[in-house]
Amino acid sequence: MAILKMDEIRKMSDAELREELRELSMELLRERTKIAAGGALENPGRVREIRRTIARIKTVLEERRRAHGSL
Repeated sequence: MAILKMDEIRKMSDAELREELRELSMELLRERTKIAAGGALENPGRVREIRRTIARIKTVLEERRRAHGSL
């Protein structure tokens, strides 16, 4: 799963964003499970990257929701 930049995220449709959000959430869950089990992560910075990408996607979805007038 690639880490997405804001311009890449804005080009995606709502359906694509929701699917990407679902996949990233599952990946974050897997990484947190490894941490809880006491295992060493291959890339410790990956958790932070995933969290930030999730936040970016949620931000874009919220911006679109507000732009369509459905507060």
